[in-house]
Amino acid sequence: MSLLLTSTRRRLSVPAMAIVACLRTASADAQTVRPETEQTPSSTDSSAQQTTSADASELEGITFAVNVDGYFAWNSNRPIGRINLLRAYDVLSDNFSLNQANLILERAPDVDEGRRSGLRLDLMFGQATETLQGSATNEPRPQVYRHVFQAYGSYVLPVGSGLQLDFGKFASTLGFENNYTKDQINYSRSYWFVFLPFYHFGLRSTYAPSGGLSATYWLVNGAQQSEDFNGFKSQAAIITIKPTSSVSWNINYYEGREARDLIPALNPGLPSLPTQPGLSVEAASLRDPSRLHIVDTYGSWTTDRTLVGAEADYVTVRPDVGARSVVKGGVAYGLFRVHPDAYLAARYEYMSDTDGLFSGLPQILQEVTATANYRVSDGMIVRGEWRRDFSNQKFFLGPTLDDRRQSQQTLTLGLIWWFGTKRGIW
Repeated sequence: MSLLLTSTRRRLSVPAMAIVACLRTASADAQTVRPETEQTPSSTDSSAQQTTSADASELEGITFAVNVDGYFAWNSNRPIGRINLLRAYDVLSDNFSLNQANLILERAPDVDEGRRSGLRLDLMFGQATETLQGSATNEPRPQVYRHVFQAYGSYVLPVGSGLQLDFGKFASTLGFENNYTKDQINYSRSYWFVFLPFYHFGLRSTYAPSGGLSATYWLVNGAQQSEDFNGFKSQAAIITIKPTSSVSWNINYYEGREARDLIPALNPGLPSLPTQPGLSVEAASLRDPSRLHIVDTYGSWTTDRTLVGAEADYVTVRPDVGARSVVKGGVAYGLFRVHPDAYLAARYEYMSDTDGLFSGLPQILQEVTATANYRVSDGMIVRGEWRRDFSNQKFFLGPTLDDRRQSQQTLTLGLIWWFGTKRGIW
């Protein structure tokens, strides 16, 4: 779910290194006045310089970012509970809402600087946590992982151009869109962003034989499962092709057994066994050996003023016996920059959910979105959006639960702030 697969990184600034040097030099100078100290001034200066160099090396390459993303939405249906159905993040209408607040810390590997290991931590707070790892739909113990969106360590093996291995929890790259609103062309997310996996926990390996080609393999617990639903592991193969700097194409395949073999112990009290709260020992009544298969591809072409993108998806769940369930469709994106600080964007989406695998009701879903984005300053954008969802069935909420409608329209104003040393796409 990433528009770009790389981001720029900033080293520790010269002023910060100077402060470290001043503190260390002052400490060393203070030690030279003690009677028991026999170092000469030249040896003291050399020791201080070595210590300063080591401390600067430890801090070099660290980047951070802080993000606040909020919105106000209006829904023409005046739905009960003020709920916007099928939305990932703009879930409420007639409500001032905090989509998410984030803290990101990263020290990425940099072989050229002699650093083969690295790590990344993304903390998340707000409504988005309940769509992702704070939801019991995704996690057997959501209370454990609610605020951890990403947490993984990396190491680059000296194989060819460098084989990077990551272990931990990382955002999924299935689908064109990703988590952070500032990096998206629209404020709301597509149906496919909601349906495809948000994140994974496990092993990820990436190898780029050239600047225009990379291959990635995952071995993970499952689709958005920090703790596995069963004893089987899922896997994915991903190819990224960049024939030029303006063209990018991803081809992704994912498969695995995703059904639960235990009934989750939600809102746990004291554990009945000598172990952590919430670990279930209650077996599911029915064994479900079905397999999930996802074929996902997306690409984009960009210039200084325009972006054109497209995504196509085919998802199927195959049981041991009986008919399979299928969801298929795609998304088209367009962006035109009218000013260095402003752009207009549009999205059209089609999803054939004729088996009800995504929405719970057999239907064909479509949506059209128009977005206007203005950058107020570095670190702040205002985004206005109109969106219309429509179906061939009466699905969307009205003022009562019995009042179901074939469409919903929303108007949304999003406000996003961020600061930090982390640059580019998060």
